[in-house]
Amino acid sequence: MSKDHNQVWKNCLEVIKDNVSHQAFKTWFEPIQPIKIENEVLTIQVPSQFFYEWLEEHYVTLLRKTIKRELGANGRLEYSIIMENNVTNSNPYTVKVPTTNRTAVKNKAVQVPMSAHETPIKNPFIIPGLKKVNVDSNLNPNYSFEHFIEGDCNRLARSAGFAVANKPGGTAFNPLLIYGGVGLGKTHLAHAIGIEIKNKSPEKTVLYVSSEKFTHQFIDAVKNNDVNDFSHFYQMMDVLIIDDVQFFAGKEKTQDVFFHIFNHLHQTGKQIVLTSDKPPVEMQGMEQRLLSRFKWGLSADLQVPSLETRIAILEKKMYADGIELPREVVEYLAYSITTNIRELEGALISLIAQSSLNKKSITLDLAKKMIDKFVKNTAREVSIDYIQKVVCDYFDLPIELLKSKTRKREIVQARQIAMYFAKKMTKSSLANIGLHCGGKDHATVLHACRTVNNLAETDKHFRKYLEDLEKKLSIQ
Repeated sequence: MSKDHNQVWKNCLEVIKDNVSHQAFKTWFEPIQPIKIENEVLTIQVPSQFFYEWLEEHYVTLLRKTIKRELGANGRLEYSIIMENNVTNSNPYTVKVPTTNRTAVKNKAVQVPMSAHETPIKNPFIIPGLKKVNVDSNLNPNYSFEHFIEGDCNRLARSAGFAVANKPGGTAFNPLLIYGGVGLGKTHLAHAIGIEIKNKSPEKTVLYVSSEKFTHQFIDAVKNNDVNDFSHFYQMMDVLIIDDVQFFAGKEKTQDVFFHIFNHLHQTGKQIVLTSDKPPVEMQGMEQRLLSRFKWGLSADLQVPSLETRIAILEKKMYADGIELPREVVEYLAYSITTNIRELEGALISLIAQSSLNKKSITLDLAKKMIDKFVKNTAREVSIDYIQKVVCDYFDLPIELLKSKTRKREIVQARQIAMYFAKKMTKSSLANIGLHCGGKDHATVLHACRTVNNLAETDKHFRKYLEDLEKKLSIQ
């Protein structure tokens, strides 16, 4: 006899109520609606992506235990996320999201060499005798190639990463060093390589570790006189991924032990993937012998994503999360946050959270208020690209015409207005403004600003254009 989903969820709530505070129960569990039970899978409906992520981060263990208690050992939970669209006459729609499943990126138990003496087991690397030990790969299943948007800014690094994932240790890209600024996707790409290797070769032992964790483990090994066991553990890996390797700078002993681990892995045909915020030639405080080894393979950089790539990243995340936003909001986010993908995605999540928790529809106005708080100095400065877009939208012109060399009166006027606002609202130099407007020189920009000021004083229609555009460009 099939179980009733309402009764099952009611039973789950009775258990959950005893394990969380009253306020947490009212906020995070009362709004949930049970939808159906099918093949031992209970589907529950939550009001937003933010809601789902909060449950997964804070209450997933409790939810799993209660579901298994009600539905048996094979009982599972599936989320149905609903987000109201802001498009007129568009119905809300649902996407299904299973609870996080990390089993695909788990490593099989590996054998480690014998120690000279028996010592208590201290995971992850102090193993007495010939033992099998489970090594957690530390890979995040969400950071896959599927979720990594390719653009001109990252094509080399992504292609190299994919080649390594298909033939770990068998390409010229060993080590593969991925470098770039904060929030450009280094960690995501490193995880994606590890995940792809596990998908294609489940028997391989893959380990992702931050340089900070590696250093702390080494310090503990020194304290416990277990440096050999530490080295042996890392030498057993088929694929070693070290994140933020620049933090080894100035740590001589850590560099020394990593040098020997690196040599062993490289000589035995194992794959090494490193990430850093700068290329080897700019790393200070690193031993030359280590830097020379970093240069053996390929150093691939991640650059700031173009506008099109930023929009594609937002659209991909929206599609994955099952939400829709007005096009103007998506473009505004992409124009406003230009140098950090993590901030860009964080802004999107914050916007959805504000909309969901405050029960407000997502509008350009809400986006502007949120961005003002999210990004420093946004209220005082917008990007030249965004100014050009707003001006072109206002006059119904293609942005390519604005940047062209055409001398048509209406285009010249729009171009001059864009230059005027760029000078007024950004800290860019005249030369940079001219460069954005079709390669004009600074004298042309100055002339444009003077022309706009003169017309504003003598032509009331023109003055109205400026007032309308200033309102559209204003963050406040």
